[in-house]
Amino acid sequence: MLKEKLHQLGVLGCVMCISGSVIIVIHAPQESPITSVQEIWAMATQPAFLLYLGSVIVLVVLLILYFAPRCGHTNVLVFTGICSLMGSLSVMSVKALGTALKLTFEGKNQLVYLETWFFMFIVATCVIIQMNYLNK
Repeated sequence: MLKEKLHQLGVLGCVMCISGSVIIVIHAPQESPITSVQEIWAMATQPAFLLYLGSVIVLVVLLILYFAPRCGHTNVLVFTGICSLMGSLSVMSVKALGTALKLTFEGKNQLVYLETWFFMFIVATCVIIQMNYLNK
């Protein structure tokens, strides 16, 4: 569609991405059913996840404020790193938002909880940042 040629490294990268995704899905633990957005919030406020969240935010701010202006246009890893780190947060937030919407459609309204709207804000913020740096 874009009339781009895929070279050997591109093919290798695609194969590695697909292989990694399959391995992760095969070895992923079974999830227990989630009954409310507050249950997701309880998991998202555990110390391990908060440490991960803080690390990602620090790395993204460092990449945006320090590395992007200096070497972002000559090194694609800067913008890719920003998009990837923000992507990890958006995936988790979309999972929470999707679960909240699914439960709402099943009759258990989750839109009354502030946590649902917070996850929606995080999804929108992450997507905007990702699209901005993905286009660069």
